[in-house]
Amino acid sequence: MEKDAPRPGRIPKISKAKIKAVVEATIETTPPHATHWSTRTMAKAQGLSEATIRRIWKQHNLKPHLVKSFKLSRDKHFVEKLYDIVGLYLNPPDKSLVLCVDEKSQIQALDRTQPGLPLKKGRCGTMTHDYQRNGTTTLFAALS
Repeated sequence: MEKDAPRPGRIPKISKAKIKAVVEATIETTPPHATHWSTRTMAKAQGLSEATIRRIWKQHNLKPHLVKSFKLSRDKHFVEKLYDIVGLYLNPPDKSLVLCVDEKSQIQALDRTQPGLPLKKGRCGTMTHDYQRNGTTTLFAALS
């Protein structure tokens, strides 16, 4: 049986320039009235199908819907406090109950104090943990 010689395959229907435009728009811009691109909004903006946008994002490892937050403590004794807290969870005193309560309620009106870092290839967008509260409720009153 004879075999065909290797061939380059089907010619892509989407140009490299169009793919580059989608990647750049994903990384460098946000849609009007939204915080990040969805496949639907990007497809509409670029005149492509949602499946095409999904394939381009997958090829370039872009995930605009994912955002990681972070907070770096400025406390000089942060590491010592960290060990104390983790120690309580790992080895609580006898006949004690260890609770973790954060100031966050189920719904908060937050404004970020700094803009987040942009989306890049292989990394989701990031934002600082610092925020300005515009009204919250806490659980501290229930524990008094």
